[in-house]
Amino acid sequence: MFDLSSRNLYLCVAHRHDMAQFLPEVLRGGVDVVQLREKELPDEVRIATAKIMVPICRDFGVPFVMNDSPKLGELVGADGVHVGQDDLSVEECRRILGAEAIVGLSTHSTTEFDAALTQDTTYFSAGPIVPTPTKLGRPGTGASYAVECQARSERPVFVTGGVNSTNIGDLVRLGLRHFVVVRFLTESTRPFEDARSLRGALDEALSMTIEPT
Repeated sequence: MFDLSSRNLYLCVAHRHDMAQFLPEVLRGGVDVVQLREKELPDEVRIATAKIMVPICRDFGVPFVMNDSPKLGELVGADGVHVGQDDLSVEECRRILGAEAIVGLSTHSTTEFDAALTQDTTYFSAGPIVPTPTKLGRPGTGASYAVECQARSERPVFVTGGVNSTNIGDLVRLGLRHFVVVRFLTESTRPFEDARSLRGALDEALSMTIEPT
């Protein structure tokens, strides 16, 4: 089982025709968790895309997570699954994938996080801290929500919503340590360089942070 507490940069990416070229570039740049987040395309396309991604992630020693469907995750050999509030339950994901699998759960409010803390999850996501096209119609929670969640959890809390190389240092200084990135890399024309700049900004901010003992 992967320990996500030491992993900080989590890429969510949809199906793309250049996945075999794109994914190694961002992994070389410093991404250390990958999720196939694809809600629109047929299962056979998701499976085919995952089968490209899984061996690449294995080569880099990076966990691969399937969005929404533990059954597809099991089929393609994923390391785990990420589910939302309206998806299959964490309990059912565990039944399908087992105790050692990664199971992540999205939260968007204190009430949802309160309930999530009682569940057998590997990690949580919190946000989006700002409105984002990847979560259409969902208002931003503000960074304070993610800070509160991380303060209350011994498990990693991955921050979602507009993370980029310009703001990640400020988020680290607020006490956040784990970040989901989407558009900054998926819309990039230079994915390796942008992943490296994001990782560099993150690592620099982390190096200047003194953790409590």
